Amino acid sequence: MIGGAGPLQQEAPAEPDGAVASFLADSFGLEAQLANAVGSAVTFLVAFVALYVLGRAVISPVVGRFLSSRDLDEHARKPLRKLTNFFIAFGALGVAFAFAGYGNILTSIATVAAAATLAIGFALQDVLKNFAAGIFIYTDKPFRIGDWIEWDGYAGVVEDISLRVSRVRTFDNELLTVPNSQLTDGVIKNPVAKEELRLKFLFGIGYEDDIDKATEIIVEEADDHPDILDDPAPSVRLTELGDSSVGLQSRIWIANPSRADFVKTRGEYVTAVKERFDEEDINIPYPNRTIGGGIELSNVEGVVEPAMGDD
Repeated sequence: MIGGAGPLQQEAPAEPDGAVASFLADSFGLEAQLANAVGSAVTFLVAFVALYVLGRAVISPVVGRFLSSRDLDEHARKPLRKLTNFFIAFGALGVAFAFAGYGNILTSIATVAAAATLAIGFALQDVLKNFAAGIFIYTDKPFRIGDWIEWDGYAGVVEDISLRVSRVRTFDNELLTVPNSQLTDGVIKNPVAKEELRLKFLFGIGYEDDIDKATEIIVEEADDHPDILDDPAPSVRLTELGDSSVGLQSRIWIANPSRADFVKTRGEYVTAVKERFDEEDINIPYPNRTIGGGIELSNVEGVVEPAMGDD
């Protein structure tokens, strides 16, 4: 034979190697080669399970307490705990390989794993893209669980954020599972990012009505509403001189708003202003349209027969 034999070409040992292999050979009469193979597999399985359970019992609580001490949001702690469990499993796998005596084939496994990773990478480009987008969401925090967001014509409240997808509950109670890349490649509107929302509404009054009186009513009704903030204070600006009305734009603020709060508060506020306008005889005009012109008929002789007198 030319050259030395490789690790996988060595002759099978004459005696069982290890306590498990010796037990199998003595108890079941297995040959040394078979006893060693089965013993290594059993050792690997037992070591992996034991190390994984021990890691989950010891390391996971420590990591959990550390994350809690850093005041991280739940949407950030959840994927980090999953990532910790993954590393525990990976570490247990490596140590179990060593315990089972598979160290001499780790190089071959690493080569195969590298080739498989390359192939999987090409096949899972979209998954990896969404995974990277999920990391950006956790680091940049454009929105959080419980936030009301709008994007690409959709709107809803974020219920869950994972490393691949986010789940958003629409205001029609539909659950949308959105790939994270869609939430990072485009524009996301987060109306409640600063825990306050400004609402605007344009009230139209007649040209003959008192602008100062209408402005006073709009501000008073905002001050009287319990869900409208005093700071920032409500404000009114004349923003439009329309064909049939004068536009007074009201700006109000509400705190910690959900979509339901926003709709409810605006509806109550606009209703109150409308009722005060009615009480104070302030008109809310509607556009008038006047249609003019005439009708011209041609070739009437060929269409209408002249009336004939009685004979």
